[in-house]
Amino acid sequence: MKTILLLSAKEVREGLRNRWVLAATGLLAALALTLTFLGSAPTGSVGAGALDVVVISLASLTIFIVPLIALLISHDAIVGEIDRGTMMLLLSYPVRRSQVLFGKFLGHIAILAFATCVGYGLAAVALLATGKAIGGGSWTAFTTMTASSVLLGAVFVAIGYLVSALVRDRGTAGGIAIGVWLVFVVIYDMALLGLLVADQGRSVGGGVLDALLLLNPTDAYRLLNLAGSDEIAAASGMGGIVQSAALEPAALLAALVAWIVAPMALAAAAFSRREL
Repeated sequence: MKTILLLSAKEVREGLRNRWVLAATGLLAALALTLTFLGSAPTGSVGAGALDVVVISLASLTIFIVPLIALLISHDAIVGEIDRGTMMLLLSYPVRRSQVLFGKFLGHIAILAFATCVGYGLAAVALLATGKAIGGGSWTAFTTMTASSVLLGAVFVAIGYLVSALVRDRGTAGGIAIGVWLVFVVIYDMALLGLLVADQGRSVGGGVLDALLLLNPTDAYRLLNLAGSDEIAAASGMGGIVQSAALEPAALLAALVAWIVAPMALAAAAFSRREL
């Protein structure tokens, strides 16, 4: 475990040197603060609290931004080091490939967790500074959203590692990473919406819809945060999905964890067989 932690610290130091930590934190903080000041104005008309509206805005932002950041920092984690020749040097020390993989993974998660917590935390502090009353339920929803945002980032870091372990050059890894982002964030939901409209409820029942939603980690994240309470579901326009889907928070969290474990297991298997 000590070796893994040392490797993760090395990854964080490289992230600081490459400005990934500062760039990700600054981007998330800037967008979060913008959404906080622009998005909390209509709370009286939608019947949701000020922090509830911020949760809706930030959750919608997270689905687009956090997976992209995660893929950008992870897609060349393995293939990039092999291309630069540093992987051979690293493995000349008494470390196993699995330790290298999981050490780098923890380092990237630490970068994402720091950027997310600081960026979104600044939004909460800014909202507190306005003097608006915030209930305990809203703070629970905000905490859940922040923690699950880190979890969603971990999903796409794991997917990025799988891509990086399978391909042979960094350019291919980058192209596949962008394609993965487009599929999960944009194309999948458009295709699912088209299927539901065309089906008109004839074949796609509740159980099938639940399975289709769990096949996309961004949908599991969306349901976990935007369907957590009646007020948030109504304000976010998720009321219809909530009535159709019968997924509990535990099932959604389990799906996100499975989306981390499966790609990492496949990445570890591919990396263990790869010739350097």
